[in-house]
Amino acid sequence: MRFSAGIDPGARAAAALLRLVFAAIFGTTGFLLGREAYTHAISIHVASQLWQVVLLIVAPVVGAVIGVLLVPAAQSMFEAELVTVERAIERLAPGELVGGAIGLTTGLVIAFLAKSVLFEFITFAGPTGGYIAILLYLLISLFAAYLGARVGAKQRVTLGRLSGGAAVAAPPGGVAKIIDTSVIIDGRILEIVEAGFLEGPLVLPRFVLRELQLIADSGDSLKRTRGRRGLEVLTKLQQIATLEIVERDYDDISQVDAKLVRLAQERGGKLVTNDFNLNRVAQVEGVTVLNINELANAVKPVLLPGEELRVTVIKEGKEAHQGVGYLDDGTMIVIENGRRLIGETVDVSVTSALQTMAGRMIFARTKRI
Repeated sequence: MRFSAGIDPGARAAAALLRLVFAAIFGTTGFLLGREAYTHAISIHVASQLWQVVLLIVAPVVGAVIGVLLVPAAQSMFEAELVTVERAIERLAPGELVGGAIGLTTGLVIAFLAKSVLFEFITFAGPTGGYIAILLYLLISLFAAYLGARVGAKQRVTLGRLSGGAAVAAPPGGVAKIIDTSVIIDGRILEIVEAGFLEGPLVLPRFVLRELQLIADSGDSLKRTRGRRGLEVLTKLQQIATLEIVERDYDDISQVDAKLVRLAQERGGKLVTNDFNLNRVAQVEGVTVLNINELANAVKPVLLPGEELRVTVIKEGKEAHQGVGYLDDGTMIVIENGRRLIGETVDVSVTSALQTMAGRMIFARTKRI
């Protein structure tokens, strides 16, 4: 990918400036190499003084031309590597960037301190020893810088503790709410956001979006329908709230749930999910979870024994005599002696209520004899 291929005038100007710098460096290097080649190789094999003068001019010029001709290839390689590094940096968390920078600086300092010792032991061999010392110094510097950056990047948690052990400060817009696939497909997040019960920026990781797209392209018709519904929910969510799509990913983690927990830890955010397993894992890792199912159960009306309801009996219950109906909010009503009333709408009286992990269950008795 070349900068000059873009339409941004600033990028084109940067590419042109880079090309000029490369041309100056490669041209000068080629000129000096051509002169050295004439001095140490060509001149000793040419007897004619005229040809020596000609080659004295031609050899450096040819070297400079060859150097300039190598500029496009060198620039392409440089820009490709630059894009690769830029993408790698985008995937790093702020703590990893700080750790990598500190490690890089430490590695370069160590290499610089080793330089004097290295030159002292090698330069006694003359010019050849000096060249060897320079080469070894460059290799040691690259190795120390790379090792320091890698080790420093892995110390992101330690850096957070060294800064005072304080919790990650909330961004100006509020604590980030990281949403997962289950919440998007569920769709109730739209009403919760519209009602103002979910504040702060909503964060959608790119790897969650990819998972949702895979579901929408599934060969299973049910999964495909759910995936497409999730994409529609995202479109509507962008219209009513601030939805930030982050490119952060973790190549060393394969599970999406583990990636979500890591992202929440790095951002100091909260996970919004309906997934029971993700809920438990996040709590173990110390991440705050906002579970929409728990919210729905919390806002359901409390029905006391003796209260009367009107409900439609839809199907049989587990027991032979039971019938089952549902309230508008999805609460299951188990009706004693309701099996014979399937398909009818009847008045019932609440006898008891049971709270389960799946939700609230109401037991009732029909008033009809």
